[in-house]
Amino acid sequence: MRIAVLGIMLGLAVMILSLAIVKGFKTEIREKLRGFSGDIQISKLNLNSSYENTPFSMSDEDRSKISTAKGIAFIQPFATKPGIINAGDQAEGVVLKGLDKSYNSQYFKDILVDGKFIDFSDSTKSKSQILISKFISDRLNLKVGDDFLMYFIENSLRKRKFEIVGIYNLGVEEVDEVFVIGDINLIRSLNNWDANQVGGYELRVDNFDNLDQIEASVYDDLSVDLKSYSIKQYYPAIFEWLSLLDVNTEVILILMIAVAVINMISALLIMILERTNMIGILKALGSSNWEIRKIFLYNAIYIIGIGLLSGNILGVGLGVFQLKTHFFTLDQASYYMSFVPVQLNVQDIILLNAGTLIISLLVLLIPSLLVSRISPLKAIRFK
Repeated sequence: MRIAVLGIMLGLAVMILSLAIVKGFKTEIREKLRGFSGDIQISKLNLNSSYENTPFSMSDEDRSKISTAKGIAFIQPFATKPGIINAGDQAEGVVLKGLDKSYNSQYFKDILVDGKFIDFSDSTKSKSQILISKFISDRLNLKVGDDFLMYFIENSLRKRKFEIVGIYNLGVEEVDEVFVIGDINLIRSLNNWDANQVGGYELRVDNFDNLDQIEASVYDDLSVDLKSYSIKQYYPAIFEWLSLLDVNTEVILILMIAVAVINMISALLIMILERTNMIGILKALGSSNWEIRKIFLYNAIYIIGIGLLSGNILGVGLGVFQLKTHFFTLDQASYYMSFVPVQLNVQDIILLNAGTLIISLLVLLIPSLLVSRISPLKAIRFK
């Protein structure tokens, strides 16, 4: 009985933590990418797939139509331009991502590890301010307050001097190793763009679950010279990896439920064999097979209940502990974050408990049939 309780407890705890960790991983990584690249991007429709954007402009009417469409939270412009950082005797190829004062800066403020965000209130000063990633700062031995030259290759080599005002750490190498953040007006002046031209627009949706439908709707509303694509298409490898985590979770849930069920079947069979004498006496006194089976099923429910209670305490307790302390760490280079993320959901916990209880009871009906095969005469003689 103790082994059965232990099996249910560990099985439920593992299921709770598996589901919480997978949901935590998916949410944390998804939010990192959403914050940096938006949910949907709009760009010029052409064969250009480089970081050197093809400029376009969108009328206030078209922009307002998109921003007020169902499911869209906000829209913000951006542009990118490749360049080379020259810091002392070191050089690093990067991509400058240009933003403006309408950009949702709270995201970058949340991932800053040092310094501050670009001050767009001073249009002249903001052109010389830049954010770099912690990866680039460590690689080039730079810190907040330092300055460097950045070279841009046009018809002739052009250079600009930047001051580092902040260092961010996203934890996604596809971003940290490539992007630095600056003012979009600098890119406009380097490329000789008009004041209303941009490299693209980033859109944020209200509900990520409806991303594909919203992206299709946005695409239908665009003019024929523009295209849209979702963040899933922009980072396909990462989202394919995240989808594989669901398969791992399903396998773990099936295995843990199987372990709990096997433990309970073993415990019930042992209880029936140990009480063979009692079963024979009860049958001799007139008890029906179903009445005797209910005795053992009630006892099994009691054991399952203790196991579920213990499993909830262990699983939820460890989840809350990790949520508050980030005690269990990870290699950020491999997992995009420095700690094991946990997202506990009350509905998931209730469903796991209910599913374990129902499946266990349904399966236990089969071994309880052994009661009907026991002869009273032989059972009373059984020792």
